[in-house]
Amino acid sequence: MGKLEDSRQGMGFRELSADRLAYLNLAREIEDFLYDEMDTLDNREFERWLTYFAEDLRYWMPMRKNMAFREHHKDITGPDDAAWIDDDKALLTKRVKQILTGIHWAEEPLSRVSHIITNIRFDKSVTHLSDGQEVEVKSGFLVHRNRLETETDFLAGRRVDLLRRSGDSFLIARRTIIIDQSVLLAKNLTFFF
Repeated sequence: MGKLEDSRQGMGFRELSADRLAYLNLAREIEDFLYDEMDTLDNREFERWLTYFAEDLRYWMPMRKNMAFREHHKDITGPDDAAWIDDDKALLTKRVKQILTGIHWAEEPLSRVSHIITNIRFDKSVTHLSDGQEVEVKSGFLVHRNRLETETDFLAGRRVDLLRRSGDSFLIARRTIIIDQSVLLAKNLTFFF
C-alpha cells in the first residue's frame, strides 16, 4: 500500500458505491435548483420565479400554535385549517402580478429580501428521478426583509418541497413553509419563501 492509500484509510476515506455517487449527484442537482430559485427571488425576477412551480402547485404556510409538551405534535394547523398562505399557482401568479403593478401598498417601494436555505436533504435511497417522478425535499431557511429605513423582519423555519422531475430540471409541485413563530411579527407577508 502506498502512502496516499495509507493516509486515506487513516482519515476515514472509503470507496463510494455507484448508488452513493448517484445520490450525491442528484443531491447536488437539487441543491443547485433550490439555490437558483432563491437567487431568482432575491433578484426580484418574480415572473421567472413562477416558472419553478408546477401547474398543480400548493404553496402552503400553516399557522403555528403554542401547545403543551404532551401535545407538541399538534402545534401546526392541518391542511384544511387556517393558514397564513394557501395558494395554488393561479393565486400565486396574481400575488406576483399585484406586486409588479408598482402600486402595491405594502411593496412600494419594494422590500429588499435575502433568502438563505440550508440543511437540504431527502431520502438517501433515491438515487435517480425519471421524468414525472417526485421526491420530498426538506430544508431550513432564514429570510431577511428590509423595507424603507427601519422595517426589518427575520423569519426562520423549514420547508418541505415536493420536487417533480421535468426534463433536465425540476418543478415544485408542493411547498409547505413552517415558520418558527406562533404570532406573525412581520407587518405583512408580501414576500415569498
